[in-house]
Amino acid sequence: MVLLGTIVNGLAIVIGAYIGMKLQRIPENMKETVMKAIGLAVIVLGISMALEGQQFLLVIFSLALGGILGERMNLEGRLNELGSMMERKMKKSSGNIAEGFVAATLLFVVGAMAIIGALDSGLRGDHSVLFTKSVLDGFSSIIFAATMGVGVMFSSVPVVLYQGSIALGAAYVVTFVPDELLQAMISEITAVGGVMILAIGLNILGITPVRVANLLPAIPIALLFVWILSLLT
Repeated sequence: MVLLGTIVNGLAIVIGAYIGMKLQRIPENMKETVMKAIGLAVIVLGISMALEGQQFLLVIFSLALGGILGERMNLEGRLNELGSMMERKMKKSSGNIAEGFVAATLLFVVGAMAIIGALDSGLRGDHSVLFTKSVLDGFSSIIFAATMGVGVMFSSVPVVLYQGSIALGAAYVVTFVPDELLQAMISEITAVGGVMILAIGLNILGITPVRVANLLPAIPIALLFVWILSLLT
């Protein structure tokens, strides 16, 4: 089943968020310490991912152009509007649904494990990477939901749609993309995603506000650059 790993990942987020909402009486100082610890870990993860790229100039150009497109499309604002719309419809007075939805969606979607795991599911029927990601996302969603509320639970929807689309499409990619080119693409989008993960960690720590969602177009741009370079070499 191609979507098994993706479905498990989505369920892990929902279950973790449910548990987290039941633990909202966690002392504020404990929540703050745990969130900062997660923020630091996310920064380390982002750095390690960013260093996997082979063409750092490509990463810079992808992020710059992606940022321009993202700002023009106002992706961050649209994600916030979506979260706010759910907040109004559910008429919840506690928790910031928009904040939790956006933060959790970006953390769970932007990353090497989401991409590589979905590719493994689609190309080889191997769900081990996504199963591992499910455990990490499940524990993270507990803390996020305890701090940010029910919006974290809704982040499972874009996670399933994103990873599911990659998994379903991956079966067709192998027929027209050489393995060497595919590996180069994964390497560079991992590096681009790592920089965005680093920015998420900075946001969690409150060091500096970064509109990470507006950088998301950098991922397809990086794929395009890698493809163009492959044609020139």
